[in-house]
Amino acid sequence: MIFVTVGSQKFPFDRLLSRVDQMAGEGAVAEEVFMQTGCSGYIPRHCRYRPFCHQEQFAALMEQCAVLITHGGAGTMIDAIRRGKKIIAVPRLARYGEHVDDHQMELTQRFHEMGLVCACPDTARLPEALAAVRSLGSGEYPSNTEAFIASVEEFIRSI
Repeated sequence: MIFVTVGSQKFPFDRLLSRVDQMAGEGAVAEEVFMQTGCSGYIPRHCRYRPFCHQEQFAALMEQCAVLITHGGAGTMIDAIRRGKKIIAVPRLARYGEHVDDHQMELTQRFHEMGLVCACPDTARLPEALAAVRSLGSGEYPSNTEAFIASVEEFIRSI
């Protein structure tokens, strides 16, 4: 299953939803697609959807999906990375009225450079991104927790 989430921002993300729905309608996506559409005005015709999901339902969809297609929100991407998901990150862009600035472009590009997501700012390239992400292994979130705990323990011992 492919899970598409656009987050809970007050801005629409019709550009992403319409492209994935079109791909599903054309048969470019063989498996089931579930969309969390948020505040978008686009109504999918070929995919199951809900505007918003309860926390438990969202977690279940995240666990079930083979591929996550998401907006460039840090929280969603990090959650998916921690779960070992294959991720296509499509940043919301200010020029389309999807956000107030282009910080999601910067964030998705950095995560892409780290090999954690497949950044896809141009929705016309989603079919290529989907093929590419399927061939990749899942990334690993570089947590600093263990190093932090070790430094705190060392400090405490030195007191």
